[in-house]
Amino acid sequence: MVGERWRSVPLERRRTVRLVTVSAVAGLAVASVAVGASGPWEAGQRKAERERAAARPARGGERHAPAGTAPAPPAAPPVLAAAADGAGVRQPTEDGLAAVLDPLLKDSALGDDRSAAVYDVATGKQLYGYAQDTAYTPASTIKTATAAAALSALGPDHRIETTVMAGNDGIVLVGGGDPTLTAHPDKADAARQPASASLPALAEATARKLRERGTDHVKLTYDTSLYSGPAAHPIGPNDNIAPVTALMADEGRLDDSDHGPAARSTDPAADAARKFAELLDEQGIKVEGDPSSGTLADKGKGGDKAERLAAVSSPPLSALVERALTNSDNDIAEALARQTALASRQPASFEGAAKAVTARLEALGLTGARIADGSGLDRADQVPAALLARLLVRAADPAHPELRPVLTGLPVAGFSGTLSGRYGHGDDDGAAGRGVVRAKTGTLTGVNTLAGTAVDADGRLLAFAFMASGTKDGDAAQRVLDRLATSVASCGCRR
Repeated sequence: MVGERWRSVPLERRRTVRLVTVSAVAGLAVASVAVGASGPWEAGQRKAERERAAARPARGGERHAPAGTAPAPPAAPPVLAAAADGAGVRQPTEDGLAAVLDPLLKDSALGDDRSAAVYDVATGKQLYGYAQDTAYTPASTIKTATAAAALSALGPDHRIETTVMAGNDGIVLVGGGDPTLTAHPDKADAARQPASASLPALAEATARKLRERGTDHVKLTYDTSLYSGPAAHPIGPNDNIAPVTALMADEGRLDDSDHGPAARSTDPAADAARKFAELLDEQGIKVEGDPSSGTLADKGKGGDKAERLAAVSSPPLSALVERALTNSDNDIAEALARQTALASRQPASFEGAAKAVTARLEALGLTGARIADGSGLDRADQVPAALLARLLVRAADPAHPELRPVLTGLPVAGFSGTLSGRYGHGDDDGAAGRGVVRAKTGTLTGVNTLAGTAVDADGRLLAFAFMASGTKDGDAAQRVLDRLATSVASCGCRR
């Protein structure tokens, strides 16, 4: 009866209700107004998108387009309890889902290998599977696993510090692993939420401490020893990621962009230290010579004996996760993996991070992944579709509220992040999923993946993962993946 009454509602109203329900996923931990009102939707990405939505025309755009060109998803209202617990809403059946998904999975645009998994979020039951336990290259959908591991290890409120310490011979700028540390004042403005940690603010605070000591000139050392192992990603120099180091400013970008491909510094730590020296000079503190690489131990200070002069903190981990997922930010994802390694007492290297992330996933009951990096740029990553879908179910589990940013960070189809330019060009592209599907994208040459959530036509919240390998036309493969996700959202699939 619930399904029949729902289908009697006009189509546009049904789409609106489903959009509201999907946006409300932030509060699935507890079906309460408090979570919907003050949870992750009030932080960072979600708040900024609401503000932009009020001022911008409703037009699509590639990724996060310049001001005035891209809409944003609406605010999340209080949680809809029916969607959260499935009360009074019947599950779709395996046969019903197969009837709509099987034909799409046979599309040749999906290449040589494809897999799929659909789960009911309320019960955790698998509703549909196609090669769901076979591991394939996930590309950037692995970022959901990296994010879940980091949140599990550190909690959503954790912040990453960049500090300045006093050594026997000058001061030491100590990298804590925050790739969002910024040298641009506008990106650290208090009105920007969440504001990035500010390198100018760190220089100002450091200069104030030095003046209190009667010091107007110092030697500057920068310490990146928190991370071990090679800084270069296995894919080599690439505009999609900077060398992975514990100290960098603005992700080592050589332009003013916030995300997406960009020319990168070959030595982000040295560049950040030189910028810090310039900022100290502006504050009246002269840095003698060029900044040099070293550690606190080199300067005769270490551990509890070191004197802390100043520090700045990153946005909370929840906001970093949202940004990493919405924009598919590789630098943040690798930082999250290394922070997980540190919390797990593993070396903060690609190998140590892979071990730590794998262990955290297994502790969440998510087995079967082979992790090679945190960003998904490494084709050695191998993950089954079932694991990706089950991870999203776990992120909605009331027993794991710390994982909720994995859901709130998912791009909204046709509105935000890497889905802003999709789901808006006709029925063949899955336009009916616009504003209804929320999903993490994954794209490498020959690899296209999509993992996310959708509310079906009867109001049931479902988690899905679709993976394709050996694709020849990436755009065509993406369109099929979008239609698959839209089919999950549009279906009241019961047979």
